[in-house]
Amino acid sequence: MSKTKEYVIPFVGLKLGKHKFEYQINNAFFEIFDYNEFQNSDIRVNVVLEKKSSMLELSFKHVGTINTPCDLTNEDFDMPIKGNMKLIVRFGEVFNNDNEELLILPFGEFEIDIAQYIYEMIVLSIPLKRVHPGIKDGSLKTEALTKLNELTIKEQKKEKKKEEKEENIDPRWDKLKQLLTDK
Repeated sequence: MSKTKEYVIPFVGLKLGKHKFEYQINNAFFEIFDYNEFQNSDIRVNVVLEKKSSMLELSFKHVGTINTPCDLTNEDFDMPIKGNMKLIVRFGEVFNNDNEELLILPFGEFEIDIAQYIYEMIVLSIPLKRVHPGIKDGSLKTEALTKLNELTIKEQKKEKKKEEKEENIDPRWDKLKQLLTDK
């Protein structure tokens, strides 16, 4: 028995027109694909299947949150995610899913497994750099962030000292520099 049985849509018995499906996704769904990038997830996926006489059009939309560690501080936080995707299903001689927006199913096929498409849509909507919102507004206080701030302040102080030294140059040197440029 397939692990993705609940994500299989038998379209052969459906009337022509639009049909709506809703799925609640959590970490158990991602375990099917051996994907464990985040600790917890709560995502609602809406699928609208429009059945036409010679093809199917699928519209996917998702919205929810994932609990993931911050890339800067390694603190866990809930990151909101959302996205959408369209898929056109046509019928042909052989199965072909080379194109990400077009799926060709063999004639006589009566159902479609959308689990892989839901997985790809969600994973691709997650940003590459995950930054805790508390870092941007300054409300997050962690040991790692404190250490980073200490290091950046020291660098800024060193730069200010260099600028002050450059400002306190003896004016006689300026006169000598003018001699070099007067040639």
